[in-house]
Amino acid sequence: MGSKKILSKEEIEHLARLSLINLSEEEKEKFSEQLNDILDYFQKLDELDTSNIEPTRHIIDELKNVFREDIPGKSLSQEEALKNASEKKDGYFKAPRIIKD
Repeated sequence: MGSKKILSKEEIEHLARLSLINLSEEEKEKFSEQLNDILDYFQKLDELDTSNIEPTRHIIDELKNVFREDIPGKSLSQEEALKNASEKKDGYFKAPRIIKD
């Protein structure tokens, strides 16, 4: 595998920054190799001739929506919903900030 690099180390670093994940240099190399191997497999699948292959279907052709009917019920009051919240502010759940400056 790994015949052609599809994702560079810089692209892995960019993805890590977007995901807010700190990666060591060793991890960047490792993930670059692993992700490129995975993408190589997809390229091989793209090369296959599937023109004579029947599309797959569900084993039960007549299967219809199996979900229950959506029936509205009584909602929780604001007080009930916030009763066990560890932090609240002005009648809402207070969550930690997750976006960096």
